[in-house]
Amino acid sequence: MQIGKRSKKLQTADEFSSQLGKHSGFQVEEAYKIIRTNLLFTLASAKNNVLLVSSAESGAGKSITCANMALSMAETGSNVLLVDADMRKPVQNRIFALPNQNGLSTILSGVVALDETKTTYKKTSLDIVTAGPTPPNPVELLSSTQMEILLQKLSEQYDYIFIDTPPISVLSDALVLESKVGGTVLIARQNQTTYDALQNTVSRIKQVGGTLLGVIVNDVQQREKPYGYYYSNYYSNYYSNYYSNYENK
Repeated sequence: MQIGKRSKKLQTADEFSSQLGKHSGFQVEEAYKIIRTNLLFTLASAKNNVLLVSSAESGAGKSITCANMALSMAETGSNVLLVDADMRKPVQNRIFALPNQNGLSTILSGVVALDETKTTYKKTSLDIVTAGPTPPNPVELLSSTQMEILLQKLSEQYDYIFIDTPPISVLSDALVLESKVGGTVLIARQNQTTYDALQNTVSRIKQVGGTLLGVIVNDVQQREKPYGYYYSNYYSNYYSNYYSNYENK
């Protein structure tokens, strides 16, 4: 499946949500339907409904893919929450054109309450919590008791929770959340993400007792085999193609 070329223009939520509607291409719609269906099955047997989204390295497109996944799941009518836990380099506030004065960092620091920070995206069942100002101690906040309590509370309020985290090979932020989530989906980019980097990331997730649900490979050309074929013995395979105008992280 082919996708469009990237540019330096930031893609907004309006632009990519329309791609999942009546004007979207067949490949885009089918890719996200497949991902959504697989997630519905895999999360049904997971320990909770919290999904962590990360990557092996920067530039794989994890943030835009995480946003698309959350939007796609909300289209089913499920109550969905998207949390930007990349407090060092937040992107979800830019994608959805939201303020970022308060967010996850200020919630965990006790500055504001959850209800003061979450925003419903237009007329959908998708709520969003931005990352908030960059704190001096992101890892400590994510591994704190406050974060665990927050996720437990949110799990009771929402059908599905998507957490956007920094790349695992770059920072340990995502790894400290592994014990608190139902599983992790990794984002890779064809012709960029190496097998060694992906294998190392898989190993790090397993070392902390995390559950790998699958991999989404971006920029897959029809004539090329996705990484998922190579790793089929390690995890389920998800393939995602999206027409993005966003210069991915």
